[in-house]
Amino acid sequence: MREELIRIDEIPEAQARPLIQIRGRGAAENPANRFVQQEIVADGDYLDSLDEEEPAPRTVFLRDATRTIIARNDSPDVGFSASVNPYRGCEHGCIYCFARPTHEYFGLSAGLDFETKIFVKEDAPELLRQALASPRWVPETIGMSGVTDCYQPVERKLKLTRRCLEVLAEFRNPVTIITKNHLVTRDLDILREMAAWNGVRVNLSITSLDEKLQRVMEPRTSTPKRRLDAVEALSKAGVRVRVLAAPMIPGLNDHELPAIIKASANAGAVAANYIPLRLPFVLKELFETWLQTHYPGHKDKVLHRIREIRGGKLNDPEFGSRMRGQGEYADQLAVLFRAACRKAGLGGEELPPLSTEHFRRPHDRRGQLGLFEAA
Repeated sequence: MREELIRIDEIPEAQARPLIQIRGRGAAENPANRFVQQEIVADGDYLDSLDEEEPAPRTVFLRDATRTIIARNDSPDVGFSASVNPYRGCEHGCIYCFARPTHEYFGLSAGLDFETKIFVKEDAPELLRQALASPRWVPETIGMSGVTDCYQPVERKLKLTRRCLEVLAEFRNPVTIITKNHLVTRDLDILREMAAWNGVRVNLSITSLDEKLQRVMEPRTSTPKRRLDAVEALSKAGVRVRVLAAPMIPGLNDHELPAIIKASANAGAVAANYIPLRLPFVLKELFETWLQTHYPGHKDKVLHRIREIRGGKLNDPEFGSRMRGQGEYADQLAVLFRAACRKAGLGGEELPPLSTEHFRRPHDRRGQLGLFEAA
């Protein structure tokens, strides 16, 4: 894996579309960008030359020269309005990821490009410090991350998420973390400190307890066991953990919902949530291809059930219904979820708000001390 950062104008030409699953990747193709009229299509000679055992396409890391770091959303479904995303694109390669279509805004594909061309915001910690130090900043909970996973593999080396957490801890600004990577436990020292003043919550995604399914659906994520280990480690450190059984895919992993909740509670989670799958934009094509490759016998049932809870479509963008779905099957899933939580002894989906009352601007404190020292 190439780890140095390069300029966006050094991106190679659009990759041709293979017909076989690529080892270590969630997507097997680069479907056309909905904003671009031209598309490069592979010829027969290229397709015949592909070998399943060839190494997966290397990951390219691109400098993201953004000058602001706190993004805003007005969705009532998300739970926070401010978020920090140190990375755009995600090497985890989860085939269902709702963030995939965001790569199309850069002229790239939501397929392989999304998981092999990662934009890195090298200045994220410094930009976050500037934002929190501004007198215009009113303390509120910041989500990390609202789009792609802030603990994806390259975070081991770059440590952008850790450095952002150090800034948040210094300012005592609360943060809610969303991840599916055991790597979050690396930062237990910071998280333990923030938990002491109710400044952090971790939402850990556990989509399946079946490692075989996890490997092909989320190829570069932590195994289910490692995620449960992370729940336990965080809980023992005093960090409140909510497990996200998301997405629940009708006819594929939805039957695991009670087992996921039980295992999460046993590991120390204090709450849980679930979200049925929806497939915006090109995700429809990517997910259908993935089903045909890995679970052809389930394909028709899965797609039929998704349409059943999404008003006859594969996506429902409406606030309120998009996180739960509609109809008889959606209602059954909700009943199953509530019963599983009661049996496991988990509380409701919502947790008490994090604290903003401890917020401080360290440079102000130093300035006050400087006055005393001068006297």
